[in-house]
Amino acid sequence: MMNNCAEVGQYFLQALGALRDEFEIVGDVRGKGLMIGVEFVEDKESKAPLDKEQMNAIWEECKDQGVLFGKGGTYGNVIRIKPPMCVTKEDARFSTEVLRQALQKHYSK
Repeated sequence: MMNNCAEVGQYFLQALGALRDEFEIVGDVRGKGLMIGVEFVEDKESKAPLDKEQMNAIWEECKDQGVLFGKGGTYGNVIRIKPPMCVTKEDARFSTEVLRQALQKHYSK
């Protein structure tokens, strides 16, 4: 089980890191094992926290697509990912894709 946490956690961090490179509002992806945080910002230069209304729209879109993330951070602009230890790479891929789609939908407004 511990090996799965390390392996899937590393995969998840890399997949989410690709979102950081793809979207201006993904300011940081950090974590260890399966405890991961994705911080959302107005832009990478200022690193100002993403507006709560926009953050909630992204979070709700993920929820509507069947993925429940936690919310946290001082300004409520961090998605917390804490899946069970039995999570698979396929689960991580699916969750990352749902987040990508929510971000794309957010940007199309």
